[in-house]
Amino acid sequence: MIRIGTGYDVHAFCAGNHLTLGGIKIPFNRSFAAHSDGDILIHAICDSLLGALALGDIGQHFPPDDNKWKDCKSEVFLIHVVKLITKEGYQINNIDSTIVCEEPKMQPHITPIRKNLASIMNLKIDQVSVKATTTEKLGFCGRGEGVAVQSSCLLSKK
Repeated sequence: MIRIGTGYDVHAFCAGNHLTLGGIKIPFNRSFAAHSDGDILIHAICDSLLGALALGDIGQHFPPDDNKWKDCKSEVFLIHVVKLITKEGYQINNIDSTIVCEEPKMQPHITPIRKNLASIMNLKIDQVSVKATTTEKLGFCGRGEGVAVQSSCLLSKK
């Protein structure tokens, strides 16, 4: 039995000096406006995993109005979600994610992000794809107002 899930997250920029994506701090002249660390890549991955098994979404498991999660590293969310997947008797076959932004340029950070995500989820690096694209200056991402991430996953019964 296989299950497919998709996830999507968006965060606007605010004042700051770095972005966190896939658990990796990326130097930048802004940060994400968020309750947790704002790691939209991990948030989208969590939603794809939860969605594949109809387990709700990240907001249900880690409500943004709960101060327990204030400034929390999103890796905590991903570790919890992977445990839920395992408890349900499933394993992750692969993750495929796309970061949508004009800047910062993501290419230098893709391999460290993939390695970190693979480590968190106890996967091989070839099971974790992370890509980046721009919107050719169209929409909120194109105007440099924030970043979006889409993610999909394939799970199979153990």
